[in-house]
Amino acid sequence: MTMLNINFAGKTNVGLKRSTNEDVFVIEGQRGFCLVADGLGGAAAGDLASRFFAEATVEVFRKAADLDEENVVMRIQESFRMAHDKIRDHVSKNPLHNGMGCTAELLAFSDQGFIVGHLGDSRTYRFRNGHLKQLTHDHSLVQDQIDKGLIGEEKARQHPLRNVILKAVGIDEDLALDLIRGRTYPEDQFLLCSDGLTDMVDDVDIGNVFNSPLPADKKVDRLIDLALSGGGKDNITVVLIDIN
Repeated sequence: MTMLNINFAGKTNVGLKRSTNEDVFVIEGQRGFCLVADGLGGAAAGDLASRFFAEATVEVFRKAADLDEENVVMRIQESFRMAHDKIRDHVSKNPLHNGMGCTAELLAFSDQGFIVGHLGDSRTYRFRNGHLKQLTHDHSLVQDQIDKGLIGEEKARQHPLRNVILKAVGIDEDLALDLIRGRTYPEDQFLLCSDGLTDMVDDVDIGNVFNSPLPADKKVDRLIDLALSGGGKDNITVVLIDIN
């Protein structure tokens, strides 16, 4: 793959209803990866879980800089596994934190393109040729009901159980990680975000921001402003990647 110029921008906001921020994002442009993690289990432990994921990923990716696709995949898998084990070990020693975990998006670039590791209902999108595509599939109760044809997209947005997560880092004994791979082309853009954005802003409005001539950092600001205008009911975290 021809080496591409990759620009990253990111920001997190506590929102309008929460007193603490359990979201974490990391951008390591020189090592070609970024992540968003959203803590579960309450303020006492959710922020710790997302921090564990961030710390594990940074540790794993700083061990090597090989861009071979399979090596990048292994680093993604190792990052999730290390964070998963760290969270479960913490809970075994701190029973009051039982139920802590985090959703996580980890995007890394290889010599063949991009790889995304995904667990939970945070999301990764790609914007290409004027079209916004959700690359990940929500691991949530509501998405499961949509898949089974029990409810529609509109009802899902107001569903009282829309925040029930079926898979996350640190929750179940087994770690069932989704991996998404693809080629990367000039003018591609990627979005990693917590559900604090997508619960408040629909895909049409997200796509409109990507279609605008704003630079990456201003697009991040605009997305967060839209989530706040929509109610800001949760922490909001956005990482945008611009390829040129």
